[in-house]
Amino acid sequence: VQLVESGGGLVQPGGSLRLSCAASGSIFSDVMHWYRQAPGEQRQWVALITSGGTTTYSDSVKGRFTVSRDNAKNTVYLQMNNLKPEDTAVYYCTQGRTWGQGTQVTVSS
Repeated sequence: VQLVESGGGLVQPGGSLRLSCAASGSIFSDVMHWYRQAPGEQRQWVALITSGGTTTYSDSVKGRFTVSRDNAKNTVYLQMNNLKPEDTAVYYCTQGRTWGQGTQVTVSS
């Protein structure tokens, strides 16, 4: 299964973006994760969603980000609200076996 992230871009602080992670095959039974990596930093786990829809978030994004999935479309989403400059990073999705190429999110005024 290949994963393709999209939806990144440049947004002002306080703004919102919705990232998508489209899989080339079924991810129905997979736990899907979002990670991010800022320049010069290690990749950081952001959030996960189980096959049943249970979600978990890192403390740094809790209350601002929401992860969801549409199994019929083999797609996972990351809704990001109240974005902060420290959210600037390349965002990746993974089911633990493959990674997408990432999508750049830049939060700046």
